[in-house]
Parts: sequence; C-alpha cells; structure tokens
Amino acid sequence: AFFLLLCFRTSLFTSLVFGLLLQPPLTQLSIIAKPNIVLLMADDLGIGDVSCYGNDTIRTPNIDRLAKEGVKLTQHIAAAPLCTPSRAAFLTGRYPLRSGMDAVNNYRVIFWNGGSGGLPSNETTFAKILQQQGYSTGLIGKWHQGVNCESRNDHCHHPLNHGFDYFYGMPFTLISDCQPTETPEMDRAFRRNLWLSTQMIGLVSLTAALGRLTGLISVHWKTLTCLAGFSLLFFMSWFSSYGFIRYWNCIMMRNHDVTEQPMVTDRTTFLILRESISFIERNKHKPFLLFLSFLHSHTPLLTTEKFLGRSSHGLYGDNVEEMDWMVGQVLDAVDKEGLKNSTLVYFTSDHGGWLERQEHKRQLGGWNGIYKGGKGMGGWEGGIRVPGIFRWPGVLPAGTVINEPTSLMDIYPTVVHLAGGVLPQDRVIDGRNLMPLLQGTVEHSEHEFLFHYCGIHLHAVRWHEKDGGAIWKAHYVTPLFDPPGAGACYGKGVCPCFGEGVTHHDPPLLFDLSRDPSEAKPLTADTEPLFDTVIKKIGRAVEEHRRTLAPVPEQLSLYNIVWKPWLQPCCGTFPFCWCDKEGDN
Repeated sequence: AFFLLLCFRTSLFTSLVFGLLLQPPLTQLSIIAKPNIVLLMADDLGIGDVSCYGNDTIRTPNIDRLAKEGVKLTQHIAAAPLCTPSRAAFLTGRYPLRSGMDAVNNYRVIFWNGGSGGLPSNETTFAKILQQQGYSTGLIGKWHQGVNCESRNDHCHHPLNHGFDYFYGMPFTLISDCQPTETPEMDRAFRRNLWLSTQMIGLVSLTAALGRLTGLISVHWKTLTCLAGFSLLFFMSWFSSYGFIRYWNCIMMRNHDVTEQPMVTDRTTFLILRESISFIERNKHKPFLLFLSFLHSHTPLLTTEKFLGRSSHGLYGDNVEEMDWMVGQVLDAVDKEGLKNSTLVYFTSDHGGWLERQEHKRQLGGWNGIYKGGKGMGGWEGGIRVPGIFRWPGVLPAGTVINEPTSLMDIYPTVVHLAGGVLPQDRVIDGRNLMPLLQGTVEHSEHEFLFHYCGIHLHAVRWHEKDGGAIWKAHYVTPLFDPPGAGACYGKGVCPCFGEGVTHHDPPLLFDLSRDPSEAKPLTADTEPLFDTVIKKIGRAVEEHRRTLAPVPEQLSLYNIVWKPWLQPCCGTFPFCWCDKEGDN
C-alpha cells in the first residue's frame, strides 16, 4: 500500500511539472502587472520640431531613440489647442468642457495663481486612480490647473488634491514676464490700454488742477481731490496685479510650500531635472508614476549656457535641443536603476507650436510641419496634432509607426488599465485604452469620431470610417488669418474662437486627411461624390455627442480668472511675498 501511495504521489508530481512546462510562456505584460509609468509632456512644442517627425535641422536624438525603440503615433490629437484645457483633458480623459475647463470668453487659460478657477475637486485624474492602486505618484514641472478656491491655503485645485503624492514645479505656466530682461507677454494689449487710460485720467486731473490754480477753470478743490483719488484708485486697482506679475505668477512650489517667489530662472532647468531623477531613485522599489511636465519649450525659452547657440533655429531650437537632452537624462536614470523593461515611457506635447510668438525678427514659437495653423486654433491640424511616442521594451514592438487617430485623452484609460484600476462609472470617459493598438492586436483605433473644440465652440469633427481608409474632417468654424493668407493671426497674437475673427461654414469645409493631411483643398459636392453622405453622418454624430454633455460650473469664467489677493499663494505675510528657499539650501 505504501509503494502504491508513493507511486501515485510521484506520478502526480510528474504530471504537475509537465503540465507547467507545457503552459505557454507568460508575456512580459502579464509578469509586470503594474509597470512604472513615465509621462513626458513638452509645452507648446510643434510636431514639426522633432527629428523623427520630419525636422532635419533641430537635433532630438533622445526623443528619436524613444521612437526607434517603441511606437510612434502620426495622428495623435490634443483635445484643445491651449495649455489649461488640453492638460485638463489629458489628466481626466474627458473633453475639457465636461469639467468646465474650456472658455466661454477670450480668456481661455488659467491667468493667475490668485484666481479661483481650476480643475474641479470632483474630477478623478489618472494619478488619483494610480495612487489608489499603490503607485507613488509625482508631478514635476508645470501644472496650470489652478491652486485655490476660497482661501489662500485651501489648495482645492492643487496637484496634491488630484492624486499626486509629490509636486515640485510651477503651479502656473512659464511666461516671458518671469524673465526680467524679456518683453512682457501676459495680457500685453490689455495692459497697454490700462496704461493709456491711467495716463489720460492723470492728464485730466493735472489739467484741472493747473486750470484751478491759474484761474482758467472754475472747479472746487473737493472735485479735484475726488478726481485725484479716483486716478490713484484706478491705477492701484490694476497695477497691484499686473505690476507684480513676477511675484504673483512666477513662483515655484514643493508640495504645499512656496519655495521661490519670484522664481530664479537661471537654475530652474537644473532643479526640474534633479527633482525628476530623485523621484525615480526614491521610488525604484515600488510602482511609480512620474509626470514630467516640461517648462520647455514655452517662452521665455529658458536655456542654459551650455545649449545657447547650438541649433540653427536660434533660441527656440536651442531650447528644444536642451529639452531633448533632459529626456535623455531621465531615460538614463531609468536605465541606471534597471527599470527600462518594467517602465512605460510616453512623450508628447500639450498642443501645437505657437506660430505668432515673435519678437522683432526672432521666431520664438514652434513649427507644425506640413499642418495648417497652430496654437490656439481648435480645428486646423497644426493646433492639435502633436508628437505621440510610447516605449516599453519587450511589450511594445520597436520601430512601429501607427497612422490611426488617437488622442491625448487616451492616456487616461491606458495607464488605468496597466495599473489594474477601474475607470469611473459615473461619468463619460472620452479616451480609449491604447494597449491593443500599440501591441498590434488590433489594426484600427477605437475612435470613430473626434470632436475639435476652440473654447466651448465646436470648430471641427474628424470621422474615421470603420470599414474604409478615409479620414474625413469637417470644419464648421475657422479663424480669419491676420493678415489674410498668413496662416496665423499675427495681428492678434492668438486666433479667436468666436466673434468677428472667425468664419462660419454652411455647408462645412470638408477634407479627406488620408489624401490631404495639409487641409489645402476643401472638397465640394461637385468634386466628392460622398460629400452629402459624409456631412450628414458627421452631423448625426455631433447631435449624439451633444446629448452626452451636461452643464457644469465654468472654471474659466471672468470671475474665476481675475486675480484675487486673498487667494494669492505667498511665502511671507501678504503682500510681502518673497523667498528663496532653494538658495538658502
């Protein structure tokens, strides 16, 4: 009996071993249930500024290496053509007007750290879900999603209230006002008008006072006093905000604490890179999410001396090449810790390059390659088509190029899926999980329609036929270029979304992007047999899409975007806000 029992156990053990040996090998994706995730986002980088997307004069070897070792998307689309709404969509996987983060007016981004608008607390970012899945989550660099709601320290819109364990960077965005030697950028035309109005009021007050003293004008001193008081109050009402932009907006924070006010721009690049590498080193033993939101390549184009004069595209090209070097340093840090095969790396830009950004003869904005338009234009490809590169050795096929329509909103469901999380069920998620497309298990994107907004105004719609190769795009509204035919709104700085600066099209302008990616030749019913069919199909999709929209508070309303002293982050006793804790260290 003992012998039979021994034979039975031996046979059972042998069967189990052979059974395990005969199992198909596990894919690396199965082994690495929770990969590290590194998201790299440039600021205002045009798709035509990167070598692997066709630029042969700006050198980007590290970004190119990502594309060579991974998957390059050629039709990767931002959900908005400006920073604040595009990043809101990226973080939430939803069109920005669903969260109230797209504008009803001409102020289309967060304008002040001391404003009350921002990413609502009831929005669930991918960082929050990954945090719940046990990830260490960090944001280094630009935020631009607001800070406070009702008091100086409530931090209701702050990154740490949206799923990030660690934050180091700018709660606002880099602007030329942060660099004392540069021409002011923020609300430039409005500030000129305020100065002119102040001078006119002051001139009237001075003229009245001189007339009273010389007896040429009969006016009471009480009236003159009131007029002088009004002049002073008017000046103080706007100069208290616009006169101190460097102190109110150009600040650096570590978690909830202001560390530099104003920021010391000479060392910003070093600190951003140091913090990014340090985050990787601190969290190498557990899954981590690092969102490195570059301050490059937004004006004033902070560039260290090492990279000045290196490119043939002036300061802008130097800045892009420095950012590429930073990408390389982050990739080297991942490799050094032995994390390359367990880390998904993604590179993109928040929207297209800023064509109108010029000073005298210097071009300070990016280039969008063959695509029409740029930053601020919600319909034209140049404003919304951006680089999109994924690398994950052993999981994603190297050297792959995908021409299917994808969106920055797709990052949300993709990383949630990889982390083993569950998408929110109480709201519409517009993004789609990209892993099947990236791995090649499916041929086509899940996006049949993509809706292209400028503020809250629908400017264009893209339709990718499921059974055909055509990618149709209908423009309902396009901006009027200034001067006409210039390809951008040089007279305005950024193209408007509505009003006299746009043209409405009925029927819409129609393009087949698969044949005309530059949107150079609009189709008509005479030149395209399917014109009426396509326009009707897209029209029905618009109606269905609009039925999914619900009214929400406007985060970029005039009230929310104005500067409020009681909401201004301050490292001292307001209004004496000044500190340099990095210098002290």
